[in-house]
Amino acid sequence: MEIFAEEELNASLASSQINVAQIVQGAILECTPDTPVHEVAKRMSDAHCSSIIVTEAGVACGIWTERDALAIDFSSADALNQPVSTVMSQPVKTVTDSSSLQEMASRFLNEGVRHYLVVDDAGCPIGVVSQTDVVLNQGIEYYLRLRNVDSVLKDNALLVAEDMSLGEAAGKMRQHHSDAVLVRYDDAEYGILTERDIVRLIARRMTTTSVGGLASRPLLTVESDCSLYRARNLLVQNRVRHVGVCGEQGDVVGVISFTDILFGMEHIYVAELRQALAERDQALRLSQRNLRLAERVIESSLEGILITDANGVIESVNPAFTRLTGFTAEEAIGQTPALLSSGRHDETFYNDMWRQIRKEGHWQGEVWNRRKSGEVYPELLTIAAIHDEAETLTHYAALFSDISEIKENEERIRNLAYYDPLTDLPNRRLFYDRLSVALAHAHRSSTQLALLFLDLDRFKHINDSQGHAVGDQLLQVVAERLCRVVREDDTVARMGGDEFVILLTEVDGVGHAVQVTRRIIAETTQPMLFDDRELVITCSLGISLYPDNGTGIEELIQNADAAMYRAKEAGRNGYQLY
Repeated sequence: MEIFAEEELNASLASSQINVAQIVQGAILECTPDTPVHEVAKRMSDAHCSSIIVTEAGVACGIWTERDALAIDFSSADALNQPVSTVMSQPVKTVTDSSSLQEMASRFLNEGVRHYLVVDDAGCPIGVVSQTDVVLNQGIEYYLRLRNVDSVLKDNALLVAEDMSLGEAAGKMRQHHSDAVLVRYDDAEYGILTERDIVRLIARRMTTTSVGGLASRPLLTVESDCSLYRARNLLVQNRVRHVGVCGEQGDVVGVISFTDILFGMEHIYVAELRQALAERDQALRLSQRNLRLAERVIESSLEGILITDANGVIESVNPAFTRLTGFTAEEAIGQTPALLSSGRHDETFYNDMWRQIRKEGHWQGEVWNRRKSGEVYPELLTIAAIHDEAETLTHYAALFSDISEIKENEERIRNLAYYDPLTDLPNRRLFYDRLSVALAHAHRSSTQLALLFLDLDRFKHINDSQGHAVGDQLLQVVAERLCRVVREDDTVARMGGDEFVILLTEVDGVGHAVQVTRRIIAETTQPMLFDDRELVITCSLGISLYPDNGTGIEELIQNADAAMYRAKEAGRNGYQLY
């Protein structure tokens, strides 16, 4: 499948060829070994820099970074006056200016540092490169669009109270190898305190205040399903390196940073793309073949994927698309996604969808589509607009998965809430709803309705002597027989155990209710066969009428129940009117 446009491939290939010399900042922030820590912090804060090189006689002997600031003993009054040589990291790690960004990403990951001193071929320092520099210049926009924030979100975000001291907070950050802590305030709002904030506070010698008065607030946040591409752009636009992540309920569940974006992606995934790009460069004239190599990145996806041009004409689909829809690639290519339309969504739905895609660059939601067989099914669909380096729209990528099973489970859960699982009759909750509606209708139309309360006679004896399996089968047969006797508009419900209620709507006086009751008794007392054994069950019923015996739900049910007990006392296998 031709998943990448030519411009997208060129952009990715170009980024793989960028070296450190093209992104390194020429000026190097320096200090001498005897410079006090607070002065070093001030220089870094003023320069908006995350590191400073410690030099002696023109030779780099150490480096002090925002991470090193966490090691300061904030409880000591003299800690900020000590020379930087006592707290700096050494030796200084270096890279040559010819190193590629891909090499740098690997080194950052494997060596666990965030800054390198860049030297030329002669070994002379020319600048410093950081993890942030790599994130801003990596050509990974395509992958960032396909992955959401929650794919790199860690579950160990540090959360501290607003009254915690700065020293305690810095200690926790150092202990957990974290470059930021979330500060929760008593008003349920959040702020954030980062390594850069701590350097700024050291520069101002503000080390004794609690973190509540030092953290930045309000906290900049994104949703957990936001794309990494959008999150990265948000960080760049706001000139920050951390953003809070909100869960489905709107609560803050963590923090992501530039570091997370760089290392949260699977390196094998990126390596496969890099290999495909290299092969494409070696055999440019065989572009179709090379595009098929790039297709491997998503061929194994369990989600259906289709790519259209800017006009919405399908250019390619993956194997999962065929498995889910029934349409082969040959049948889909050249068509539009309307090929899958179920007809269940109106023009307004699609207008709103495309309005969001044009505004946000993506859309995600549930839709109903149609398979080649004609079967309509629900799917979770994500559509992303793909632009080239000039921000010109070139393609749309759609990813979808069949959520029929999820919908079936939701329906099953709904049924459990409203229907008795043994007899499949309405349960008490649904019966009350229907009785409420029926009462309102009877009141408006000045009609009568009847409520029959039925209890099986000596059911406990049968259940104990024959076993619960036979008892359950008996209840199922009784339920079927009751449904055969009443009209389609009437309701039979199981209240629990061996108790049933029957709602008769628009009855024509007491005689009508009694007539139905007699048919119920006759039908219920018919012999039943269970494993060649014949069982006969009788029942007792009580009848209450609206509005003669009550106008409310509880009143009608209680009165019918009372009448049923009188039928029991009268010898069972009969009925009584309230």
